[in-house]
Amino acid sequence: MALRNLIRACLVGLATVLPGAAWALCDVTYKVQPGDTLFSIAGFHYGSTEKWTLIYYANQGVLQGQEAVPGTDVFIPCAAATVEPDATPLRQETAGMTLLTASNYAPFTDRTWPGEGLVTELVNAALELSPSPVPYAIAWEDDWSQHLFPLLDRKTYDMGFPWIKPDCAATPQNELCAKFHFSDLLMELPIMLFAGEGSGFNYETDDDLVGRTLCRPAGYFTHDLDRADRRWLSEGMITLVQPASPEACFEALVAGEVDAVTLNVFLGASKIVSMGLRGKVLPMDKPLSREALHVIISKTHWRGTTHLYRINAGLAALRDSGRYNEIVSRHLEVFWDRLK
Repeated sequence: MALRNLIRACLVGLATVLPGAAWALCDVTYKVQPGDTLFSIAGFHYGSTEKWTLIYYANQGVLQGQEAVPGTDVFIPCAAATVEPDATPLRQETAGMTLLTASNYAPFTDRTWPGEGLVTELVNAALELSPSPVPYAIAWEDDWSQHLFPLLDRKTYDMGFPWIKPDCAATPQNELCAKFHFSDLLMELPIMLFAGEGSGFNYETDDDLVGRTLCRPAGYFTHDLDRADRRWLSEGMITLVQPASPEACFEALVAGEVDAVTLNVFLGASKIVSMGLRGKVLPMDKPLSREALHVIISKTHWRGTTHLYRINAGLAALRDSGRYNEIVSRHLEVFWDRLK
């Protein structure tokens, strides 16, 4: 183990001083060793633990959640070449089908992001590859509180994206479950715990969080904290603090008022960098949950089944072509490069 870690450290150092050497550490298959995590594997192959998401999204079919099981072969992708988004001839100013999103959710949907965001580009590509393609438009409304009710519920727009799907089998009364149909998975979103460096906070099993105080901003979902196998809120097993913003959560963490902040990996990383907390706040290796992003449509939409078929069939074609992984990899590389 010590020899392997020494070799890793030497290779990472070599890649740092000789940028051209880094190519040998990617586009390869790596067999997970005992003690490995996606963080440590990313540190070895990319020289940055932050880029673990590149491995995560490239190996969805073999990973058990985010667990790197010893003996598993994982593919280590090189950073995608910078290429222009695919052409979207079917996307028009006005069309018979309009999808609603917002421009303040980078790297997923944002008009200032390349391709208008990772998820926007996936939706564009899926609709272009649909076996029953039709012209479509994308509308931007930056007030997310208006999307479900009234805009999508009243069919002002046909579909919306990206939305996290709750556990509808366990909570059919949830308004999203009761009112909307969901497309197939667009992408998974790891929800992480962020704690202070040197705080001694650790998360390996759910028992580690009993009695802890977590922070997640008001208005954010909490279904992952109170589900069939995890009654943390209803049984008072944790304390949840809900200030107005992610920044307030990290301020509470630095002040010692909470044990950890819980946010999606991308939002958490962005706030750590923008607030000057890099090296002071770190993500745990294990995600708290993995949430799924979807396109949604009202259950009363008269063409709901047809529209969902177009999205789902296009997503399947996108994955089969290999283009899905290329798009995701490229956007992840842009995201982590912007945080340097």
